[in-house]
Amino acid sequence: MKVLSIDTSNNVLGIGLLDGNMVLGEYISNIKKNHSVRVMPAIQTLMEECNVKPDELSKIVVAKGPGSYTGVRIGVTIAKTMAWTLKIPLSGVSSLQVAAASAGRYFNGFLSPFFDARRGQIYTGLYKFENQRLEVLKDDRLVMSADWGKTLNNLDSNILFMSNDLALHEEVLKQELGSKAIFAEITELNPRPAELGLLGRDKEAVDLHTFVPNYIRLAEAETNWLKAQQNNK
Repeated sequence: MKVLSIDTSNNVLGIGLLDGNMVLGEYISNIKKNHSVRVMPAIQTLMEECNVKPDELSKIVVAKGPGSYTGVRIGVTIAKTMAWTLKIPLSGVSSLQVAAASAGRYFNGFLSPFFDARRGQIYTGLYKFENQRLEVLKDDRLVMSADWGKTLNNLDSNILFMSNDLALHEEVLKQELGSKAIFAEITELNPRPAELGLLGRDKEAVDLHTFVPNYIRLAEAETNWLKAQQNNK
């Protein structure tokens, strides 16, 4: 079973190829460049390098957010289009879940991946590995990082944080959690597309026509538009 995984939900662009229990290849970059012009060439290059043709793919797995509104849309749109064209199933996986699996598989404690959401806010959730299975303890949410630290301080174990935005929230989390706060190394902060593929490989397929990204909150422009519509009523 050959699985193609696609993650464009944040700055990291990740493409992965799995064949059964083997990782054939991964492409990962963490640079601020337009995913829309880079993702298809990255897919093509990786598949050619791994000698995998499109009609050999059995499934596509995509990171469905939260994250960058534009980035999430790009990945989901491309994944849906490829799955529809190739007539193969598609599964979506939380972008935060991918980050947690990429850094915390052997951490004996709680996992809290996060992405910066500006104005002191983060997209985050709480996970833990139990018997090599990633369990969701708190669903993905939008929260002030200081409030999240207060919430996690009630836990009876250390919490591993992983994020390319660590520098923006590390001090706040340290203030709230003290020695309970553990921070992943820089080599563990890029979500791995192979983990994405593994997480979604056996997951139930979505309906291509109704599947949408998980933004958690509306974009500011959309929020302002809705307010304007309500005011005009």
